[in-house]
Amino acid sequence: MSERRQRIWAPVIILIVLVLLWEALVTAFEIQQFLLPKPSAIVGNLVQVVVIDATAQAGETGAARETSVGSRFLVFLTSALSSDEQAAFEEALLFRIPLGGRSVSVLRGANLSPILAASWFTLKEALGGLALGTLTAIAVALATTRWAASREALLPFAIAANSMPIIAFAPIMNNWFGIDNPFSKMAIVTIMIFFPIMINTVRGLISVDHRSLELMHSYAASDAEILLKLRIPNALPSLFSGLKVAGALAMIGAIVGEYFGGPRIALGVFITQEAALFRFASAWAAILVACLLGIALYLIILTAERLAMPWHQTFRP
Repeated sequence: MSERRQRIWAPVIILIVLVLLWEALVTAFEIQQFLLPKPSAIVGNLVQVVVIDATAQAGETGAARETSVGSRFLVFLTSALSSDEQAAFEEALLFRIPLGGRSVSVLRGANLSPILAASWFTLKEALGGLALGTLTAIAVALATTRWAASREALLPFAIAANSMPIIAFAPIMNNWFGIDNPFSKMAIVTIMIFFPIMINTVRGLISVDHRSLELMHSYAASDAEILLKLRIPNALPSLFSGLKVAGALAMIGAIVGEYFGGPRIALGVFITQEAALFRFASAWAAILVACLLGIALYLIILTAERLAMPWHQTFRP
């Protein structure tokens, strides 16, 4: 197996092993769901995998129908359904895979719609804060590169912003902009991601090869030309390193900010309410979706990195 395939499959295999081990340990030790729900119960809040047997007898459907209404991840169902049950089944159906005399259907879980709606709301807050933080950090980095004195003046404030505890800062932002105002969470995300992007960008802008800089000066290049043709290309790897960290921090900042108040549709509010009502499986399902969104942001940034600097040695075959 090639090294590239190993990098792809190794984390997938480890994840599968950990999930199976999690399921087995929770089942074997009978751990209560308020401590740690089963992965099957967590995923069952999002989707249900239903195996439909077309060859089963109609009299065998009673128990199967009864188990299909739970939050299990995998249920077995015969094809002899009433018209109302068939209509409900088709409404919840996401897609179906025919498999001989049986078919595997994936249904919408009980909490899939509210979790997706809350995730979309929180994702917009995270993306808004990520955009504001990135633009602000790049602007400050360019200013500190152009004027060395500003670097010494602004660096302590950047360190102070990075050291600020988000738990103490979130209520202040909610009070300033309003609990239901998405900008309060965007401000939290902006402050969280500002420091890693700014520091990485400054490092890339100032750490240019002195020989390349001397060559540009020998051609009488202006400061703007040096910035556009030398410093910014040199800073791209560092900038994207900061963006990869910021992508995960954006989701964390938005959700943590919602823990201290927000509209009912927000993902952080959904998690706290479900946990308060002892519906821990659905709370974990929302956490799982938040993790998937963080991974998706990371992959989008990684793709943008490949498109922005295909010449970099990291992406050479």
